[in-house]
Amino acid sequence: MIKILFVCHGNICRSPMAEFVMKDLVKKQGLQDEFYIASAATSREEIGNPVHYGTKNKLHTYGISVDGKCAIQMTKKDYEQYDYIIGMEQRNITNIFRIIGEDKEAKVCRLLDFSDRPRDIADPWYTGDFDKTYDDVLEGCQALLKACLSSI
Repeated sequence: MIKILFVCHGNICRSPMAEFVMKDLVKKQGLQDEFYIASAATSREEIGNPVHYGTKNKLHTYGISVDGKCAIQMTKKDYEQYDYIIGMEQRNITNIFRIIGEDKEAKVCRLLDFSDRPRDIADPWYTGDFDKTYDDVLEGCQALLKACLSSI
């Protein structure tokens, strides 16, 4: 089983978007038994809060539900439990390292590092552009799924 943890600052916009987009892609391939997918925050600011309405509304247009998801914080122990720990931007990567220390197994990277155009995914909390965030997340998740399938 491939275990993926998506991480952003608050776990209410980008990382839950990536979590549920990836779950949807995996389900459409009939591979849900091959993957465990979750998301978490590097900060404590939003712990317990539901997914941001912008993410929720954007995913709803594609028939993707985020019902029941509340923000949680990443822990050092997550490093042992996941095969991939994927940040949305370089600042998330820096904060992930503050939590886990070393990345001896090269599990940590940005989502769009799997794409043909590695880059950060802008935070829609600040930009308000959930459409652009969705496009970037989808691009990254499709590329990540392709990479994972080549390792199965």
